[in-house]
Amino acid sequence: MHARRIFLGNVMSLLRAVSAFSALCIAIGVGQIAFAATAEETQQQIRDFAAAGEFGPAMELARGAEREVRDEALATIARAQASGGGYKASYNTLAEVSDGRVRSKALSEVAATPVGAQGGGANFGPLIELIEDTISPDSWDTNSGNGSIKPFTNGVYVDAEGVLRRTPKRKDGGDLAQLRRDALHAMVSDDVRRASNLRKVSLPRLEREIQIRLAAGQPLDEEMLVLAGLKRVQYVLVYPDTGDIVLAGPASDWKLNQEARTVSVDDGQPILRLDDLVVLLRRRAAAKNADFGCSIVPTEKGLAQAKEYIDAQAGVALKPGQSGKHLEEIRGRIGRQEAQFFGVDPRSRVAQVMLEADQHMKLIGIGLEPGTKGAPSYLSMVQLKPGEQAPALDVLRWWFTADYDAIIASEVGDAFEIRGQGVKVLSENELLTAQGQQVHTGQADALNQKFAANFTKDFQALANKYPVYAELRNVFDLALVVELMESNDLPNQANWHVTSFLDSESFATATENVPQWVETVVNHRVINRTQLIGVVSGGVSIDTSKYVNRDKMQKDSEQKLGGQHKRSARESAAERTWWWD
Repeated sequence: MHARRIFLGNVMSLLRAVSAFSALCIAIGVGQIAFAATAEETQQQIRDFAAAGEFGPAMELARGAEREVRDEALATIARAQASGGGYKASYNTLAEVSDGRVRSKALSEVAATPVGAQGGGANFGPLIELIEDTISPDSWDTNSGNGSIKPFTNGVYVDAEGVLRRTPKRKDGGDLAQLRRDALHAMVSDDVRRASNLRKVSLPRLEREIQIRLAAGQPLDEEMLVLAGLKRVQYVLVYPDTGDIVLAGPASDWKLNQEARTVSVDDGQPILRLDDLVVLLRRRAAAKNADFGCSIVPTEKGLAQAKEYIDAQAGVALKPGQSGKHLEEIRGRIGRQEAQFFGVDPRSRVAQVMLEADQHMKLIGIGLEPGTKGAPSYLSMVQLKPGEQAPALDVLRWWFTADYDAIIASEVGDAFEIRGQGVKVLSENELLTAQGQQVHTGQADALNQKFAANFTKDFQALANKYPVYAELRNVFDLALVVELMESNDLPNQANWHVTSFLDSESFATATENVPQWVETVVNHRVINRTQLIGVVSGGVSIDTSKYVNRDKMQKDSEQKLGGQHKRSARESAAERTWWWD
Protein backbone atom coordinates (compact mmCIF):
# COMPACT_ATOMS: atom_id res chain seq x y z
CA MET A 1 0.00 0.00 0.00
CA HIS A 2 1.48 3.35 -0.99
CA ALA A 3 1.40 6.32 1.32
CA ARG A 4 -0.54 9.32 0.08
CA ARG A 5 0.46 12.92 0.57
CA ILE A 6 -1.52 16.12 0.63
CA PHE A 7 0.43 19.36 0.27
CA LEU A 8 -0.69 22.71 1.56
CA GLY A 9 -0.45 24.92 -1.52
CA ASN A 10 -0.89 28.67 -1.29
CA VAL A 11 -1.52 28.58 2.46
CA MET A 12 0.91 31.31 3.29
CA SER A 13 2.18 32.87 0.10
CA LEU A 14 4.30 35.28 2.05
CA LEU A 15 6.56 32.37 3.07
CA ARG A 16 7.22 30.83 -0.36
CA ALA A 17 10.83 31.89 -0.34
CA VAL A 18 11.35 30.43 3.13
CA SER A 19 9.91 27.08 2.11
CA ALA A 20 11.96 26.96 -1.08
CA PHE A 21 15.09 27.69 0.92
CA SER A 22 14.17 24.91 3.37
CA ALA A 23 13.70 22.49 0.49
CA LEU A 24 17.19 23.26 -0.79
CA CYS A 25 18.57 22.65 2.69
CA ILE A 26 16.85 19.28 2.69
CA ALA A 27 18.50 18.46 -0.64
CA ILE A 28 21.89 19.32 0.76
CA GLY A 29 21.18 17.45 4.02
CA VAL A 30 20.12 14.25 2.25
CA GLY A 31 23.36 14.25 0.36
CA GLN A 32 25.31 14.33 3.61
CA ILE A 33 23.81 11.05 4.81
CA ALA A 34 25.79 9.08 2.25
CA PHE A 35 29.14 9.11 4.03
CA ALA A 36 30.03 7.03 7.09
CA ALA A 37 30.17 9.03 10.30
CA THR A 38 31.15 8.39 13.88
CA ALA A 39 28.47 8.32 16.57
CA GLU A 40 29.40 11.81 17.72
CA GLU A 41 29.40 13.15 14.16
CA THR A 42 26.00 11.56 13.57
CA GLN A 43 24.64 13.11 16.75
CA GLN A 44 25.98 16.51 15.73
CA GLN A 45 24.42 16.23 12.27
CA ILE A 46 21.10 15.34 13.85
CA ARG A 47 21.33 18.32 16.20
CA ASP A 48 22.15 20.59 13.28
CA PHE A 49 19.25 19.33 11.18
CA ALA A 50 16.86 19.60 14.13
CA ALA A 51 17.99 23.13 14.94
CA ALA A 52 17.39 24.14 11.30
CA GLY A 53 13.93 22.58 11.35
CA GLU A 54 14.94 19.88 8.84
CA PHE A 55 13.30 17.00 10.64
CA GLY A 56 13.13 14.56 7.72
CA PRO A 57 16.92 14.12 7.32
CA ALA A 58 17.31 14.18 11.10
CA MET A 59 14.81 11.33 11.47
CA GLU A 60 16.54 9.27 8.76
CA LEU A 61 19.87 9.61 10.54
CA ALA A 62 18.35 8.81 13.93
CA ARG A 63 16.51 5.71 12.75
CA GLY A 64 19.70 4.30 11.26
CA ALA A 65 21.79 4.80 14.40
CA GLU A 66 22.52 2.37 17.23
CA ARG A 67 19.85 2.10 19.92
CA GLU A 68 21.57 4.34 22.49
CA VAL A 69 22.31 7.05 19.92
CA ARG A 70 18.95 6.58 18.26
CA ASP A 71 16.86 7.20 21.38
CA GLU A 72 18.76 10.30 22.43
CA ALA A 73 18.68 11.62 18.86
CA LEU A 74 14.92 11.14 18.62
CA ALA A 75 14.52 13.00 21.89
CA THR A 76 16.57 15.88 20.46
CA ILE A 77 14.38 16.01 17.36
CA ALA A 78 11.20 15.90 19.44
CA ARG A 79 12.31 18.85 21.54
CA ALA A 80 13.04 20.84 18.40
CA GLN A 81 9.67 19.95 16.88
CA ALA A 82 7.90 21.07 20.04
CA SER A 83 9.76 24.37 20.08
CA GLY A 84 8.35 25.13 16.64
CA GLY A 85 4.80 24.34 17.74
CA GLY A 86 4.73 20.84 16.28
CA TYR A 87 3.70 19.13 19.47
CA LYS A 88 1.86 16.32 17.73
CA ALA A 89 4.88 15.56 15.54
CA SER A 90 7.02 15.73 18.66
CA TYR A 91 4.90 13.13 20.44
CA ASN A 92 4.97 10.87 17.40
CA THR A 93 8.75 11.12 17.29
CA LEU A 94 8.98 10.19 20.98
CA ALA A 95 6.74 7.20 20.29
CA GLU A 96 9.72 5.71 18.44
CA VAL A 97 11.97 5.96 21.51
CA SER A 98 12.43 2.46 22.88
CA ASP A 99 13.99 3.36 26.23
CA GLY A 100 11.20 4.43 28.56
CA ARG A 101 13.57 6.45 30.73
CA VAL A 102 14.72 8.58 27.79
CA ARG A 103 11.13 8.94 26.59
CA SER A 104 9.81 10.00 30.00
CA LYS A 105 12.51 12.63 30.44
CA ALA A 106 11.95 14.01 26.95
CA LEU A 107 8.18 14.16 27.44
CA SER A 108 8.68 16.27 30.56
CA GLU A 109 11.00 18.59 28.64
CA VAL A 110 8.60 18.84 25.70
CA ALA A 111 5.77 19.74 28.04
CA ALA A 112 7.89 22.59 29.40
CA THR A 113 9.12 23.84 26.01
CA PRO A 114 7.63 27.20 24.95
CA VAL A 115 6.66 27.53 21.31
CA GLY A 116 9.35 29.26 19.25
CA ALA A 117 12.11 28.65 21.79
CA GLN A 118 14.57 27.68 19.06
CA GLY A 119 13.34 29.81 16.21
CA GLY A 120 13.41 28.20 12.75
CA GLY A 121 11.14 28.40 9.75
CA ALA A 122 7.44 28.93 9.38
CA ASN A 123 5.16 27.29 11.90
CA PHE A 124 2.67 25.19 9.94
CA GLY A 125 2.17 22.88 12.94
CA PRO A 126 -1.15 24.19 14.29
CA LEU A 127 -2.73 24.21 10.82
CA ILE A 128 -1.56 20.68 10.06
CA GLU A 129 -2.72 19.38 13.42
CA LEU A 130 -6.13 20.99 12.88
CA ILE A 131 -6.53 19.17 9.55
CA GLU A 132 -5.29 15.84 10.97
CA ASP A 133 -7.66 16.10 13.91
CA THR A 134 -10.76 16.93 11.84
CA ILE A 135 -10.47 15.09 8.51
CA SER A 136 -10.35 11.28 8.83
CA PRO A 137 -8.08 11.40 11.89
CA ASP A 138 -7.13 7.72 11.75
CA SER A 139 -5.91 7.95 8.15
CA TRP A 140 -2.88 10.18 8.83
CA ASP A 141 0.63 8.90 9.48
CA THR A 142 0.65 10.69 12.83
CA ASN A 143 -2.04 8.21 13.90
CA SER A 144 -0.41 5.20 12.21
CA GLY A 145 -2.37 5.74 8.99
CA ASN A 146 -1.06 6.07 5.44
CA GLY A 147 -1.69 9.75 4.72
CA SER A 148 0.67 12.61 5.45
CA ILE A 149 0.63 16.40 5.28
CA LYS A 150 3.83 18.30 4.52
CA PRO A 151 4.22 22.10 4.77
CA PHE A 152 5.26 22.88 1.19
CA THR A 153 3.83 25.82 -0.71
CA ASN A 154 2.68 25.83 -4.35
CA GLY A 155 2.30 22.05 -4.38
CA VAL A 156 6.01 21.16 -4.49
CA TYR A 157 7.98 18.48 -2.69
CA VAL A 158 11.50 17.07 -2.38
CA ASP A 159 11.98 13.61 -3.88
CA ALA A 160 14.17 10.79 -2.52
CA GLU A 161 17.25 12.25 -4.25
CA GLY A 162 16.73 15.69 -2.74
CA VAL A 163 15.37 17.28 -5.91
CA LEU A 164 12.61 19.85 -5.69
CA ARG A 165 9.61 18.56 -7.67
CA ARG A 166 6.17 19.89 -8.49
CA THR A 167 3.29 17.79 -7.28
CA PRO A 168 1.47 16.17 -10.23
CA LYS A 169 -2.09 17.32 -10.66
CA ARG A 170 -4.77 14.85 -9.65
CA LYS A 171 -8.47 14.65 -10.08
CA ASP A 172 -10.39 16.59 -7.49
CA GLY A 173 -10.69 14.65 -4.29
CA GLY A 174 -8.41 11.90 -5.53
CA ASP A 175 -6.07 11.94 -2.56
CA LEU A 176 -8.80 12.08 0.07
CA ALA A 177 -10.86 9.42 -1.68
CA GLN A 178 -7.90 7.08 -1.72
CA LEU A 179 -7.13 7.87 1.90
CA ARG A 180 -10.68 6.97 2.86
CA ARG A 181 -10.40 3.69 0.96
CA ASP A 182 -7.05 2.93 2.58
CA ALA A 183 -8.37 3.75 6.03
CA LEU A 184 -11.44 1.59 5.50
CA HIS A 185 -9.26 -1.30 4.36
CA ALA A 186 -7.07 -0.90 7.43
CA MET A 187 -10.10 -0.93 9.69
CA VAL A 188 -11.43 -4.11 8.12
CA SER A 189 -8.11 -5.96 8.27
CA ASP A 190 -7.06 -4.68 11.70
CA ASP A 191 -10.31 -4.59 13.65
CA VAL A 192 -9.53 -4.97 17.33
CA ARG A 193 -13.13 -5.98 17.98
CA ARG A 194 -12.87 -9.00 15.73
CA ALA A 195 -12.68 -12.32 17.61
CA SER A 196 -9.27 -13.96 17.58
CA ASN A 197 -8.07 -17.36 18.70
CA LEU A 198 -4.71 -15.87 19.62
CA ARG A 199 -4.32 -12.12 19.99
CA LYS A 200 -0.94 -10.66 20.93
CA VAL A 201 -0.48 -7.59 23.14
CA SER A 202 2.96 -6.05 23.64
CA LEU A 203 3.10 -4.49 27.09
CA PRO A 204 6.08 -2.16 26.37
CA ARG A 205 4.44 -0.89 23.17
CA LEU A 206 1.12 -0.40 24.95
CA GLU A 207 2.83 1.55 27.73
CA ARG A 208 4.60 3.69 25.14
CA GLU A 209 1.38 4.53 23.28
CA ILE A 210 -0.44 5.33 26.51
CA GLN A 211 2.41 7.54 27.68
CA ILE A 212 2.35 9.49 24.41
CA ARG A 213 -1.45 9.81 24.47
CA LEU A 214 -1.50 11.14 28.02
CA ALA A 215 1.35 13.56 27.35
CA ALA A 216 -0.54 14.92 24.35
CA GLY A 217 -3.71 15.34 26.43
CA GLN A 218 -5.57 12.74 24.39
CA PRO A 219 -8.00 10.17 25.84
CA LEU A 220 -7.03 6.51 25.84
CA ASP A 221 -8.73 4.22 23.37
CA GLU A 222 -11.17 1.78 24.91
CA GLU A 223 -9.18 -1.16 23.54
CA MET A 224 -6.19 -0.04 25.61
CA LEU A 225 -8.18 -0.32 28.81
CA VAL A 226 -9.31 -3.87 27.98
CA LEU A 227 -5.99 -5.13 26.57
CA ALA A 228 -7.40 -5.46 23.03
CA GLY A 229 -10.18 -7.78 24.20
CA LEU A 230 -8.01 -10.52 25.76
CA LYS A 231 -10.07 -13.03 27.72
CA ARG A 232 -7.22 -15.07 29.19
CA VAL A 233 -3.43 -15.21 28.99
CA GLN A 234 -2.24 -18.39 27.29
CA TYR A 235 1.33 -17.41 26.39
CA VAL A 236 3.97 -14.97 27.62
CA LEU A 237 6.57 -14.29 24.91
CA VAL A 238 9.80 -12.26 25.17
CA TYR A 239 11.65 -10.57 22.28
CA PRO A 240 14.89 -8.83 23.35
CA ASP A 241 15.66 -7.63 19.82
CA THR A 242 12.46 -5.59 19.52
CA GLY A 243 11.99 -4.90 23.24
CA ASP A 244 8.67 -6.76 23.49
CA ILE A 245 6.98 -8.72 26.25
CA VAL A 246 3.86 -10.14 24.65
CA LEU A 247 0.73 -11.55 26.28
CA ALA A 248 -1.14 -13.85 23.90
CA GLY A 249 -4.52 -15.51 24.28
CA PRO A 250 -8.08 -15.68 22.96
CA ALA A 251 -9.85 -12.36 22.41
CA SER A 252 -13.22 -11.06 21.27
CA ASP A 253 -15.41 -8.02 20.97
CA TRP A 254 -16.66 -6.67 24.29
CA LYS A 255 -19.66 -4.94 25.85
CA LEU A 256 -21.02 -3.91 29.24
CA ASN A 257 -23.40 -6.45 30.76
CA GLN A 258 -26.26 -5.71 33.14
CA GLU A 259 -23.85 -5.61 36.09
CA ALA A 260 -21.67 -3.05 34.27
CA ARG A 261 -18.90 -5.61 33.76
CA THR A 262 -16.88 -5.52 30.55
CA VAL A 263 -17.54 -8.93 29.05
CA SER A 264 -17.09 -10.81 25.79
CA VAL A 265 -19.99 -10.55 23.36
CA ASP A 266 -19.39 -14.21 22.47
CA ASP A 267 -19.73 -15.95 25.83
CA GLY A 268 -20.31 -13.23 28.45
CA GLN A 269 -16.98 -13.90 30.17
CA PRO A 270 -15.16 -10.85 31.56
CA ILE A 271 -12.31 -9.26 29.60
CA LEU A 272 -8.87 -8.68 31.13
CA ARG A 273 -8.38 -5.14 32.41
CA LEU A 274 -5.34 -2.88 32.11
CA ASP A 275 -6.05 -1.28 35.49
CA ASP A 276 -5.79 -4.66 37.19
CA LEU A 277 -2.48 -5.41 35.49
CA VAL A 278 -1.01 -2.04 36.49
CA VAL A 279 -2.18 -2.44 40.10
CA LEU A 280 -0.52 -5.87 40.26
CA LEU A 281 2.69 -4.59 38.67
CA ARG A 282 2.92 -1.83 41.27
CA ARG A 283 2.01 -4.20 44.08
CA ARG A 284 4.78 -6.61 43.12
CA ALA A 285 7.35 -3.83 42.66
CA ALA A 286 6.67 -2.57 46.18
CA ALA A 287 6.26 -5.94 47.93
CA LYS A 288 8.89 -8.32 49.26
CA ASN A 289 6.73 -11.35 48.61
CA ALA A 290 4.21 -12.58 46.11
CA ASP A 291 1.14 -13.27 48.24
CA PHE A 292 -1.84 -10.97 48.64
CA GLY A 293 -5.54 -11.31 49.24
CA CYS A 294 -8.52 -10.48 51.44
CA SER A 295 -10.61 -11.92 54.25
CA ILE A 296 -14.12 -11.53 55.58
CA VAL A 297 -13.88 -12.01 59.34
CA PRO A 298 -16.67 -11.99 61.96
CA THR A 299 -15.77 -10.08 65.12
CA GLU A 300 -15.08 -12.04 68.30
CA LYS A 301 -17.76 -10.06 70.14
CA GLY A 302 -20.33 -10.82 67.45
CA LEU A 303 -19.58 -14.54 67.38
CA ALA A 304 -19.69 -14.76 71.18
CA GLN A 305 -23.12 -13.08 71.24
CA ALA A 306 -24.40 -15.38 68.50
CA LYS A 307 -23.10 -18.51 70.24
CA GLU A 308 -24.72 -17.49 73.53
CA TYR A 309 -28.08 -16.98 71.83
CA ILE A 310 -27.90 -20.25 69.84
CA ASP A 311 -26.94 -22.26 72.93
CA ALA A 312 -29.91 -20.77 74.81
CA GLN A 313 -32.25 -21.76 72.00
CA ALA A 314 -30.93 -25.34 71.80
CA GLY A 315 -33.75 -27.86 71.90
CA VAL A 316 -36.43 -25.20 71.39
CA ALA A 317 -38.56 -26.10 68.40
CA LEU A 318 -39.33 -23.24 66.08
CA LYS A 319 -42.96 -22.51 65.45
CA PRO A 320 -44.16 -21.92 61.88
CA GLY A 321 -43.16 -18.48 60.67
CA GLN A 322 -40.46 -17.97 63.32
CA SER A 323 -37.44 -18.92 61.24
CA GLY A 324 -37.04 -15.46 59.72
CA LYS A 325 -37.05 -13.75 63.10
CA HIS A 326 -34.68 -16.39 64.45
CA LEU A 327 -32.14 -15.70 61.70
CA GLU A 328 -32.42 -11.95 62.21
CA GLU A 329 -31.60 -12.44 65.89
CA ILE A 330 -28.47 -14.39 65.00
CA ARG A 331 -27.45 -11.96 62.26
CA GLY A 332 -27.99 -8.98 64.54
CA ARG A 333 -25.83 -10.51 67.27
CA ILE A 334 -23.01 -11.30 64.86
CA GLY A 335 -23.20 -7.81 63.38
CA ARG A 336 -21.19 -6.70 60.38
CA GLN A 337 -18.08 -8.62 59.44
CA GLU A 338 -14.76 -6.93 58.87
CA ALA A 339 -13.24 -6.75 55.39
CA GLN A 340 -9.48 -7.10 55.57
CA PHE A 341 -6.89 -6.79 52.78
CA PHE A 342 -3.21 -7.61 52.68
CA GLY A 343 -0.58 -6.98 50.03
CA VAL A 344 -2.82 -4.97 47.69
CA ASP A 345 -4.30 -1.48 47.53
CA PRO A 346 -7.79 -1.82 49.11
CA ARG A 347 -9.03 1.03 46.88
CA SER A 348 -8.25 -0.91 43.70
CA ARG A 349 -10.57 -2.87 41.46
CA VAL A 350 -8.48 -5.94 42.22
CA ALA A 351 -9.46 -5.66 45.89
CA GLN A 352 -13.13 -5.11 45.02
CA VAL A 353 -13.23 -8.19 42.77
CA MET A 354 -11.65 -10.42 45.41
CA LEU A 355 -14.04 -9.28 48.11
CA GLU A 356 -17.11 -9.63 45.89
CA ALA A 357 -16.17 -13.14 44.77
CA ASP A 358 -15.46 -14.25 48.32
CA GLN A 359 -18.76 -12.99 49.68
CA HIS A 360 -20.73 -14.48 46.79
CA MET A 361 -19.16 -17.91 47.32
CA LYS A 362 -20.44 -17.84 50.90
CA LEU A 363 -23.94 -16.99 49.70
CA ILE A 364 -23.88 -20.10 47.53
CA GLY A 365 -22.36 -22.17 50.34
CA ILE A 366 -25.15 -21.50 52.81
CA GLY A 367 -27.93 -21.56 50.24
CA LEU A 368 -28.76 -17.87 49.85
CA GLU A 369 -27.77 -17.94 46.16
CA PRO A 370 -28.36 -20.97 43.90
CA GLY A 371 -25.25 -22.86 42.93
CA THR A 372 -25.06 -25.27 40.01
CA LYS A 373 -26.09 -28.88 39.67
CA GLY A 374 -22.54 -29.94 40.32
CA ALA A 375 -21.98 -27.48 43.17
CA PRO A 376 -24.97 -27.34 45.54
CA SER A 377 -24.90 -25.50 48.86
CA TYR A 378 -23.21 -26.93 51.92
CA LEU A 379 -26.43 -26.87 53.95
CA SER A 380 -28.31 -28.81 51.28
CA MET A 381 -25.76 -31.64 51.47
CA VAL A 382 -26.08 -32.16 55.25
CA GLN A 383 -27.81 -35.44 56.11
CA LEU A 384 -28.91 -36.44 59.66
CA LYS A 385 -30.27 -39.81 60.68
CA PRO A 386 -33.48 -39.85 62.78
CA GLY A 387 -32.68 -38.66 66.29
CA GLU A 388 -29.15 -37.58 65.37
CA GLN A 389 -28.10 -34.19 66.73
CA ALA A 390 -26.81 -31.43 64.51
CA PRO A 391 -23.07 -30.75 64.89
CA ALA A 392 -21.97 -28.18 67.45
CA LEU A 393 -21.72 -24.64 66.15
CA ASP A 394 -18.40 -23.97 64.51
CA VAL A 395 -17.29 -21.69 61.71
CA LEU A 396 -16.93 -23.01 58.20
CA ARG A 397 -13.96 -21.48 56.41
CA TRP A 398 -13.74 -21.44 52.61
CA TRP A 399 -11.20 -19.51 50.59
CA PHE A 400 -10.01 -19.10 47.00
CA THR A 401 -6.42 -19.84 46.03
CA ALA A 402 -4.36 -20.42 42.86
CA ASP A 403 -4.63 -23.66 40.91
CA TYR A 404 -2.53 -23.99 37.73
CA ASP A 405 -1.54 -27.30 36.18
CA ALA A 406 1.83 -26.07 34.99
CA ILE A 407 3.86 -23.41 33.22
CA ILE A 408 5.63 -24.79 30.18
CA ALA A 409 8.92 -23.01 29.36
CA SER A 410 10.98 -22.96 26.18
CA GLU A 411 14.56 -24.15 26.46
CA VAL A 412 16.00 -20.62 26.15
CA GLY A 413 13.41 -19.03 28.41
CA ASP A 414 11.79 -16.71 25.87
CA ALA A 415 8.36 -18.36 25.69
CA PHE A 416 6.01 -19.63 28.40
CA GLU A 417 2.64 -21.36 28.20
CA ILE A 418 0.16 -21.20 31.10
CA ARG A 419 -2.02 -24.24 31.65
CA GLY A 420 -4.78 -24.82 34.15
CA GLN A 421 -8.05 -23.49 35.52
CA GLY A 422 -6.34 -20.93 37.72
CA VAL A 423 -8.62 -21.04 40.78
CA LYS A 424 -9.66 -23.56 43.40
CA VAL A 425 -11.45 -23.50 46.76
CA LEU A 426 -9.99 -24.84 50.02
CA SER A 427 -11.82 -25.52 53.28
CA GLU A 428 -11.32 -25.78 57.02
CA ASN A 429 -13.46 -26.28 60.11
CA GLU A 430 -12.68 -23.72 62.80
CA LEU A 431 -13.71 -24.25 66.41
CA LEU A 432 -15.55 -21.43 68.15
CA THR A 433 -14.88 -20.64 71.82
CA ALA A 434 -17.39 -19.09 74.20
CA GLN A 435 -15.47 -15.82 73.84
CA GLY A 436 -16.03 -15.86 70.08
CA GLN A 437 -12.47 -16.77 69.14
CA GLN A 438 -11.96 -18.84 66.00
CA VAL A 439 -9.48 -21.65 66.53
CA HIS A 440 -7.76 -23.00 63.43
CA THR A 441 -7.82 -26.78 63.24
CA GLY A 442 -6.00 -27.23 59.94
CA GLN A 443 -8.60 -29.81 59.05
CA ALA A 444 -11.96 -29.98 57.32
CA ASP A 445 -14.60 -32.64 57.81
CA ALA A 446 -15.68 -34.75 54.86
CA LEU A 447 -18.74 -32.61 54.05
CA ASN A 448 -16.79 -29.37 54.18
CA GLN A 449 -14.13 -30.85 51.90
CA LYS A 450 -16.83 -32.04 49.51
CA PHE A 451 -18.30 -28.56 49.14
CA ALA A 452 -14.88 -27.09 48.33
CA ALA A 453 -14.11 -29.90 45.87
CA ASN A 454 -17.49 -29.49 44.14
CA PHE A 455 -17.00 -25.74 43.79
CA THR A 456 -13.55 -26.26 42.30
CA LYS A 457 -14.66 -28.97 39.89
CA ASP A 458 -17.65 -26.96 38.69
CA PHE A 459 -15.83 -23.62 38.69
CA GLN A 460 -16.30 -22.92 34.97
CA ALA A 461 -20.05 -23.54 35.15
CA LEU A 462 -20.24 -21.23 38.18
CA ALA A 463 -18.20 -18.61 36.32
CA ASN A 464 -20.58 -18.82 33.37
CA LYS A 465 -23.51 -18.25 35.71
CA TYR A 466 -21.81 -15.62 37.88
CA PRO A 467 -19.11 -13.66 35.95
CA VAL A 468 -17.52 -12.40 39.18
CA TYR A 469 -15.70 -15.74 39.43
CA ALA A 470 -14.22 -15.29 35.97
CA GLU A 471 -13.21 -11.75 37.03
CA LEU A 472 -11.39 -13.31 39.97
CA ARG A 473 -9.63 -15.77 37.65
CA ASN A 474 -8.52 -12.85 35.49
CA VAL A 475 -6.87 -11.35 38.57
CA PHE A 476 -5.15 -14.69 39.25
CA ASP A 477 -3.94 -14.90 35.62
CA LEU A 478 -2.49 -11.39 35.68
CA ALA A 479 -0.88 -12.00 39.07
CA LEU A 480 0.79 -15.09 37.62
CA VAL A 481 2.03 -13.10 34.61
CA VAL A 482 3.50 -10.42 36.88
CA GLU A 483 5.20 -13.01 39.07
CA LEU A 484 6.54 -14.81 35.98
CA MET A 485 8.06 -11.55 34.71
CA GLU A 486 9.52 -10.74 38.12
CA SER A 487 11.07 -14.13 38.88
CA ASN A 488 12.55 -14.56 35.39
CA ASP A 489 13.72 -10.95 34.97
CA LEU A 490 11.77 -10.59 31.73
CA PRO A 491 11.58 -6.75 31.71
CA ASN A 492 15.37 -6.56 31.88
CA GLN A 493 15.68 -9.05 29.02
CA ALA A 494 13.43 -6.87 26.89
CA ASN A 495 15.05 -3.62 28.09
CA TRP A 496 11.65 -2.50 29.40
CA HIS A 497 11.94 -0.13 32.33
CA VAL A 498 8.18 0.18 33.07
CA THR A 499 8.52 3.91 33.60
CA SER A 500 4.86 4.86 33.24
CA PHE A 501 2.92 1.88 34.58
CA LEU A 502 4.87 1.96 37.84
CA ASP A 503 4.33 5.71 38.30
CA SER A 504 0.93 6.55 39.78
CA GLU A 505 1.35 10.20 38.77
CA SER A 506 2.10 9.27 35.17
CA PHE A 507 -0.71 6.70 34.89
CA ALA A 508 -3.56 6.81 37.40
CA THR A 509 -5.69 3.73 37.96
CA ALA A 510 -9.33 3.85 39.01
CA THR A 511 -9.96 3.75 42.76
CA GLU A 512 -13.02 3.21 44.90
CA ASN A 513 -13.85 3.85 48.54
CA VAL A 514 -12.17 1.32 50.81
CA PRO A 515 -14.67 -1.37 51.91
CA GLN A 516 -14.35 -1.90 55.66
CA TRP A 517 -17.38 -4.01 56.48
CA VAL A 518 -19.75 -6.46 54.82
CA GLU A 519 -23.18 -7.53 55.96
CA THR A 520 -23.25 -10.87 57.73
CA VAL A 521 -24.71 -13.74 55.76
CA VAL A 522 -26.22 -16.54 57.82
CA ASN A 523 -28.74 -19.23 57.01
CA HIS A 524 -30.23 -22.30 58.63
CA ARG A 525 -31.85 -25.57 57.74
CA VAL A 526 -34.27 -27.64 59.81
CA ILE A 527 -33.52 -31.38 59.69
CA ASN A 528 -35.58 -33.73 61.86
CA ARG A 529 -36.82 -30.67 63.78
CA THR A 530 -33.19 -29.74 64.49
CA GLN A 531 -31.67 -26.39 63.66
CA LEU A 532 -28.53 -26.39 61.54
CA ILE A 533 -26.89 -22.94 61.41
CA GLY A 534 -24.38 -21.87 58.78
CA VAL A 535 -21.76 -19.26 59.74
CA VAL A 536 -18.93 -18.76 57.28
CA SER A 537 -15.57 -16.97 57.12
CA GLY A 538 -12.79 -17.16 54.57
CA GLY A 539 -11.27 -14.99 51.89
CA VAL A 540 -8.92 -14.97 48.91
CA SER A 541 -5.24 -15.86 49.16
CA ILE A 542 -3.12 -15.50 46.02
CA ASP A 543 0.47 -16.71 45.91
CA THR A 544 1.67 -17.72 42.45
CA SER A 545 5.39 -17.88 43.29
CA LYS A 546 5.48 -21.68 43.44
CA TYR A 547 4.57 -21.89 39.74
CA VAL A 548 7.19 -19.57 38.26
CA ASN A 549 10.61 -20.75 39.41
CA ARG A 550 12.57 -22.13 36.47
CA ASP A 551 13.38 -25.38 38.26
CA LYS A 552 9.65 -26.01 38.83
CA MET A 553 8.50 -25.25 35.30
CA GLN A 554 7.98 -28.01 32.80
CA LYS A 555 10.22 -28.18 29.76
CA ASP A 556 8.72 -27.82 26.31
CA SER A 557 9.09 -31.50 25.46
CA GLU A 558 6.83 -31.16 22.42
CA GLN A 559 9.00 -28.34 21.02
CA LYS A 560 5.97 -26.22 20.12
CA LEU A 561 6.77 -22.98 21.92
CA GLY A 562 9.63 -22.08 19.60
CA GLY A 563 7.31 -22.06 16.60
CA GLN A 564 4.68 -20.04 18.46
CA HIS A 565 7.36 -17.56 19.52
CA LYS A 566 8.54 -17.11 15.93
CA ARG A 567 5.03 -16.74 14.48
CA SER A 568 4.06 -14.10 17.05
CA ALA A 569 7.04 -11.78 16.53
CA ARG A 570 7.04 -8.25 15.10
CA GLU A 571 9.79 -7.27 12.70
CA SER A 572 10.56 -3.80 13.97
CA ALA A 573 10.70 -2.17 17.37
CA ALA A 574 9.70 1.15 15.80
CA GLU A 575 6.22 -0.04 14.77
CA ARG A 576 3.44 1.83 16.54
CA THR A 577 1.13 -1.21 16.61
CA TRP A 578 0.80 -2.58 20.14
CA TRP A 579 -1.55 -5.49 19.38
CA TRP A 580 -1.86 -7.89 16.46
CA ASP A 581 -3.37 -11.25 15.48
